[in-house]
Amino acid sequence: MSAAREPMAGTLVLVPNTLDFGAPQPGDLRAHLPLAVIERAAALNHWVVENAKTARAFLKRVAAIAPLAAPLQSLQIVELSRAARDGAASEAELTALLQPARQGHDIGVLSEAGLAAVADPGAALVARAHALDIAVDPLPGASSLMLALAASGLNGQQFAFVGYLPVPEDARAARIRELDAWSKRAGQTQIAIETPYRNTALFAALLQHLAPSTRLGVACAIGWPGGWCKTCPVSRWRQATPTLDDRLPAVFLFQAG
Repeated sequence: MSAAREPMAGTLVLVPNTLDFGAPQPGDLRAHLPLAVIERAAALNHWVVENAKTARAFLKRVAAIAPLAAPLQSLQIVELSRAARDGAASEAELTALLQPARQGHDIGVLSEAGLAAVADPGAALVARAHALDIAVDPLPGASSLMLALAASGLNGQQFAFVGYLPVPEDARAARIRELDAWSKRAGQTQIAIETPYRNTALFAALLQHLAPSTRLGVACAIGWPGGWCKTCPVSRWRQATPTLDDRLPAVFLFQAG
């Protein structure tokens, strides 16, 4: 027997954004998203987003391919609060964001890039939707984490996303050594990210504290024109370390041998 939902409740639709946020010349949206996803996004009147400006830019790209359900300026676009982005919003706040769905309207959820609720805000809102028996529909799109993993050549059967590593040097060094040891024991790929302007510092810390034989992959601006991914042992990275652009997103992956 399927779980009962509120009568005539709408759906929380997780709409993937492209990965080329901030790129000088974003490409054709159809190169990033299936047409069915674009058309589903165009049909939505209600949105909960990480950033309203980014959301409007995305919807302008959608409108160039599929007519929006209403003029852009009349769409209901609500930004997640800082507490909601940090996963600390109250049930009352999250319930209020879901009110259109409880009244029968579908709600789109959008982050700045990639999949909402995966290394991006939105998980708490999705959890609240489940608690209120509101259906959740994730639409297919690219995730920089999965693209980086696929391109790295590291273990795609056993992996863990460990998010942001500590910023203080001592804590970061200890965490890197801990993850390297665990990777060796479990044969598990570790995936980390950082704010772009800290990429160089994280890269240097990984090269300093990972074992020389550990394979380290760097996926820079994956999903952008000119994006790249390279994997080799730490010992080889140390011989010729590339400079990372502090404006470009990067994903760091490593697997101990």
